[in-house]
Amino acid sequence: MNAAQLFEQIKAKRSFLCVGLDTDLNKIPECLKGQPDAALTFNKAIIDATAPYIVCYKPNLAFYEVQGAEGIRCFEQTCEYIRTKYPEIMIIADAKRGDIGNTSEQYAKAFFDTNLADAVTLSPYMGYDTVAPFLKYEGKWSVILALTSNPSAEDFEMQRMADGRRLYELVLETTKQWGDADNTMYVVGATKAFMLEGIRSIVPDHFLLVPGVGAQGGSLRDVAAYGMNSRCGLLVNSSRGIIYADRTERYAEVAGEKAREMQAEMSELLDTYLR
Repeated sequence: MNAAQLFEQIKAKRSFLCVGLDTDLNKIPECLKGQPDAALTFNKAIIDATAPYIVCYKPNLAFYEVQGAEGIRCFEQTCEYIRTKYPEIMIIADAKRGDIGNTSEQYAKAFFDTNLADAVTLSPYMGYDTVAPFLKYEGKWSVILALTSNPSAEDFEMQRMADGRRLYELVLETTKQWGDADNTMYVVGATKAFMLEGIRSIVPDHFLLVPGVGAQGGSLRDVAAYGMNSRCGLLVNSSRGIIYADRTERYAEVAGEKAREMQAEMSELLDTYLR
């Protein structure tokens, strides 16, 4: 899936919503706890309820790896379920990989040779050789951490260098030369939405994966106002605000309602800001 194809999905669904499948066995509804394959049952129900309103799913590997082999199987089966029932929907593996070249090559094979994911989140801080193996795959994406929404982002990302640039700006300026707008996107937190304008001056054409809307307090309207480009250029992620919106037997129904509400707001924002 390239950027043009992703934009076609956005236009077709009037949505740029990404749902994070951060499936925590401690937070799933009581009616599922103790059941065989509870996490997979939960994921399938959430996916079926939200698929009409979204263009992307983002399973976070931490919530699957913590469950050991069973969790890895759940991740794989979740991706296969999306591939089979909703092949038009992008899958981002939120794995935050980033290691030396030969190790990154194995990570890339794990996600892309198997076609489990269309994209993988990556830390660029060890340099080009950590990302290069992922860029070799046509139709796949490297999602590079740029300006994240966590409080400790100040420790490194916001530090100024001798020339006055902040470190995240150097990351953007350097990594945009490694790939292009069809295979590279950037993680930019919604809690720093006002900074999207400056980020757009560096990467005007790239897609931005924007977490932090909803439970973390980011504003969807601010993200659109500062970050939208002529092909939308945004994937706004919501996890807890959708998948844990209800803890009763109505959990999937309510998740679908929350996704529909966000889709309706996104449809208005596309009319307002798409240029």
